[in-house]
Amino acid sequence: MDWKVFLEMAPSGGMTYLGWLGSGVVWTLTVSSFAWIIASLVGGFVGVARTTPVPWLRAIGTVYVEIFRNVPLLVQMFLWYFVMPEVLPKALGDWLKQDLPNALTLPFAAQFSLWELTAAILCLGLYTASRVAEQVRSGIESLPRGQTNAGLAMGLTLPQVYRHVTLPMAFRIVIPPMTSEFLTIFKNSSTALTIGVLELTAQSRQISEYTFKTFEAFTAATLIYIVITLTVTFAMRALERRVAVPGFIAQAGGH
Repeated sequence: MDWKVFLEMAPSGGMTYLGWLGSGVVWTLTVSSFAWIIASLVGGFVGVARTTPVPWLRAIGTVYVEIFRNVPLLVQMFLWYFVMPEVLPKALGDWLKQDLPNALTLPFAAQFSLWELTAAILCLGLYTASRVAEQVRSGIESLPRGQTNAGLAMGLTLPQVYRHVTLPMAFRIVIPPMTSEFLTIFKNSSTALTIGVLELTAQSRQISEYTFKTFEAFTAATLIYIVITLTVTFAMRALERRVAVPGFIAQAGGH
């Protein structure tokens, strides 16, 4: 094993192979963080929609979840990157494929375009949203029905019941399973390499191809993924303890 290989200059980018790994970490965190924001917002809305008494909202939420959850992530990645520009109006599709890469100078990333980054974020975010929606739905449905009935009896509207009664308690319940989804989004970000985004796995593969130090390259990537996921786990556990309502989880199953 030759760990000093990471201090050697890479053939492009004006940095060492360690710099390539650092660049990969930057783009892994970027893709995952923006995708998680999309997943949280869209998944929260879809999860709530699936628990409302409004039939058409439940239908829309169900269709969304079934489509995005049952199509493989890799297929969705290709659909976003290759197919989406072709089904849009020609001018917009051409702008995405040709002009958008010049709309922003990406640090550490002269080798891939802004459309590749955007497609990866949208794909990963909307795919994960379908999984988040199910967690939110399960959290809401686990609450005692009396809470909703009490809110309505007090004169609150259904949106007010969700905002002030149901969701604050449901989101506390779903923090542990949401932690698992948050960890998964970092690992799933590796699929972005298939459309050219040089995240951590892609950079590790490049290092392996240039140096033939496969063990060192992927061991380093593995350790970095472990550090990222452990950091997320400890942060989410701290959040769970901070917002916990004493005794509530134990009583949540009672209807």
